[in-house]
Amino acid sequence: MAKEVRASHILVDNEEHAKQIKLELERNEDKDFAEMAREKSEGPSRDNGGDLGFFSRGDMVKPFERKAFDMEVGEVSDPVQTEFGWHLIKKTEER
Repeated sequence: MAKEVRASHILVDNEEHAKQIKLELERNEDKDFAEMAREKSEGPSRDNGGDLGFFSRGDMVKPFERKAFDMEVGEVSDPVQTEFGWHLIKKTEER
């Protein structure tokens, strides 16, 4: 089991917007996750393409953490709600 994961995210204020962005990612192979994060995310990590770096269990809010640790590397989640808004999470590495 991974001790740390690296993930990127796109943060928006509502579930419908998050679902629309996920559809756009799935339909448009020319846009990568980082590019979409820079364009669409409302979070401070947007300038880094949504990259949050490596984190361990206990570093993130529970719904976000659970999803990030349960995903496969390269996978993009369905929208995940936290107190900060709605996230699309892409797991990029684990170690």
